[in-house]
Amino acid sequence: MVNAGMRHATGARQVRDLVGQLAAVVASNEEIEDPVREAREIVAAILDAPRHWAIVNSEQVLDAALAERAVAAAERRGAGAPLAYAVGTAGFRSLTLQVDERVLIPRPETELLVDLVLRHFRGRSGGVVVDVGTGSGAIALALAKEGRFERIVGTDISSDALTLAMTNAAKIGVRVEFVCGDLLRALVEPRPEGQEPRTLHAVVSNLPYISHAEASSLPPSVRDWEPAVALFSGANGLALTARLVKQAAERLAPEGLLALEVDSRRASLVAELVGADQRYANVTVQLDLAGRERFVLATRRE
Repeated sequence: MVNAGMRHATGARQVRDLVGQLAAVVASNEEIEDPVREAREIVAAILDAPRHWAIVNSEQVLDAALAERAVAAAERRGAGAPLAYAVGTAGFRSLTLQVDERVLIPRPETELLVDLVLRHFRGRSGGVVVDVGTGSGAIALALAKEGRFERIVGTDISSDALTLAMTNAAKIGVRVEFVCGDLLRALVEPRPEGQEPRTLHAVVSNLPYISHAEASSLPPSVRDWEPAVALFSGANGLALTARLVKQAAERLAPEGLLALEVDSRRASLVAELVGADQRYANVTVQLDLAGRERFVLATRRE
C-alpha cells in the first residue's frame, strides 16, 4: 500500500500516470479482477464524471489535491472497502449521494423501485410518501426530485444514517423531512378519536431482508463493511417486512400504495404475507432488470 508520506508527495499528475499508480494500490485487494478499470472508476468518481472519463482524458493533468484524494481512495479500496465507501459517493438515478459506513450503498435494483412508484402516480400530483429505512435518503430524494408529491418523509432507526441523509438533501436542494424512529412508528401525527390517521398515499421501503444465518455467505465487501442494521432481519429475514406490512395497512389512505423491495428468494413469501392481510388488494410481484422477483406492490382497500 502507499503510505502517508508517499500520498502527500503525489503532486499534480497526468491521468494515465495516476491510473497506473492507483491500479498498483488497489491490486492488493484480491477481490478486484481488473485493477486498471477500478483505478479509472476511482478517478471518475472523485471528479463526479462518467466512468469512461479517464480513458478519453488520459493526457489531462490533475492537480495535487485531486490526485491525493484518488490515492487515499485507492488505499481504502485496496484494504477491502467497497468502491462507494472508498470514494465517498454513489450514483443513484440522476443523483450523486454521499455515502459511508453509516449507510447501505444504494443498489441499481432500487432505482427501479423509484420507477414503479412514479409510474403508479403518473399524471397525479400531491400526496404524502414515506420512505421507511431511508438510509442515505436515496429513494426519498429521488422521489422528491422527480415526483410531484406534497410531502416526502424518510424514517430510519439510525440517527447516524439520517445525519448523512440530511447532508445529501441539502446538497441536492430538495425538501424531505427526516424522522428517527422504528419504521412507521417514527411518525407522530394527530389521531382523531384515538385512531391512527390514514393519511399516507404511499409507503415505500427497501428494508433489511438477509437472515443472520446467511451472514457467512455474503461477500466480505458487504459483510465486513456495510452496517448490520441495514442488512439483517430476524425471522428468516422477514421480521421487519412483516411489521411494516401491518403498520402500513393502518396508515395508508384508501388506494394508497405499498411498494417493497424484497429478497428475490422470498418475494413469493412476502406477496403471500401481504395478500393474507385483507386490508390490501392488487398484490403483485414485479421483476428487476435481471428478471428476478424483486418488488412487491399492493394497494390499500377502501
